[in-house]
Amino acid sequence: MPGPTPATPHGGSPSIRNPDYWWYRARSDMLRTALEPYVGSAERLLDVGSADGPSVGWLRASQKVSLDLDGRGLQAPSGVCGSVLALPFADGSFDVVSAFDVVEHCEPEDVALAELRRVLQPQGRLLLSVPAYQWAWSDHDVANGHHRRYTRQRAVAVVRAAGFDVLRATYGFSAVFPAFAAERAMRAVQQRFGSSGATGPADVVDLPPVSPVVERVLLGLCSLDRRALVRRDLPFGSSVFLAAVRR
Repeated sequence: MPGPTPATPHGGSPSIRNPDYWWYRARSDMLRTALEPYVGSAERLLDVGSADGPSVGWLRASQKVSLDLDGRGLQAPSGVCGSVLALPFADGSFDVVSAFDVVEHCEPEDVALAELRRVLQPQGRLLLSVPAYQWAWSDHDVANGHHRRYTRQRAVAVVRAAGFDVLRATYGFSAVFPAFAAERAMRAVQQRFGSSGATGPADVVDLPPVSPVVERVLLGLCSLDRRALVRRDLPFGSSVFLAAVRR
């Protein structure tokens, strides 16, 4: 694998510095609950953009390849530096492809989804997560190099248009959603009345500090989502989780 890539205008995931941050731990548990049944007995699996490792440790396959634009979180020998807009793999190379919090970084969006489809075998499964609700856009999205946020309906529509049949689509982080909405409202006020906020993508974004007590509360609330996702889809939340099969 190539060595770490130079810092770019939009660099690596914040999880490179904070792999144990509560949000990544909670997301991993929810993704596993909601989407692991669609992995099946995968032989070749490609994980795009989750080079932090802990968030996708639950993904299992006979051969697992990780790809990221930023090499700092990749591990040899299965880590590949590359872009989802031009995946360095042959058509039909994988029977499962995951891209967790990736597509919102991509412009054009349709090119990214076409590439994810191209490297999947027919009837291969696609696993996605994306951030929810354009009204929640803030300087945090700017710093992270996002181009858009999604509703569940929009995520389903663009995935279907790319040549997939959607198997499951649900929101996540429902139990902490009131805190998320309040935090985004506070950011909007701060930006409007003096705080400049992010003006462009950062290399690695700083995450809001959380005390041990608050962390326990947040993880406890997220465990409610995880238990609910075993039985049903969630009607709202700050993320969308989706599983689809290539037509």
